[in-house]
Amino acid sequence: MTPVLLSLSALLAASAWAAPAAGAAPQADRPTAVPSGWEAVDGTELPGIAQHTDARQAPFAAGDGVSTTAEEPDLLAVQSVRNGKYVATEKTYPAPNTGVLRARSAEYAGSWEGFAMEWDETAGTFALKSLANDRYVAVEKNFTGSAQNVLRARSTSVGGWERFFLYYNEDLDRWALQSTLNGLFVAMENSYSGSLQYALRARSATISGSWEEFNLYGLGA
Repeated sequence: MTPVLLSLSALLAASAWAAPAAGAAPQADRPTAVPSGWEAVDGTELPGIAQHTDARQAPFAAGDGVSTTAEEPDLLAVQSVRNGKYVATEKTYPAPNTGVLRARSAEYAGSWEGFAMEWDETAGTFALKSLANDRYVAVEKNFTGSAQNVLRARSTSVGGWERFFLYYNEDLDRWALQSTLNGLFVAMENSYSGSLQYALRARSATISGSWEEFNLYGLGA
């Protein structure tokens, strides 16, 4: 079958899960400084993703070909709200930027734009694994200058550098990621130039707008 993109937010209406009510008390494994209007999501709340249709078409409506696969990681495509482009893993970039994540693809074209979202119940966090190089995404806290805290798919295992909180805003119908390493939200660097243009970096103290907001789509096969 051909691949598919399914809007995770559209799936909410078709699943038993709904975003928690605004103002809900934070859990022990969640950060307390959650931006207003945003709610932390865990692995039991993230719906399973179906596996049909064409990824390069518009996302399907809720209920179209949807099935749940709780045993497997959710396979995702990530689209920046700021520039409308899909996040890709730059696995051919030379060191030290090999595997940098950039929102630069006009459509989902294959594994370069694909990720597995893995839930760790003990840590209460998600890890993002690139389908392009089979590596986990890390926050490069020790990088300097404009590359500091850049997201890079380069790790073979998951530690503090590779853990994220996932948030959903029901009113905006958008998603956000927060690094547990530095407590900062992931932003897309729309104003950068050169090889790091549209790079993803964990550098924002809050979710201030479209730079930190993303659409998530389920990948099928």
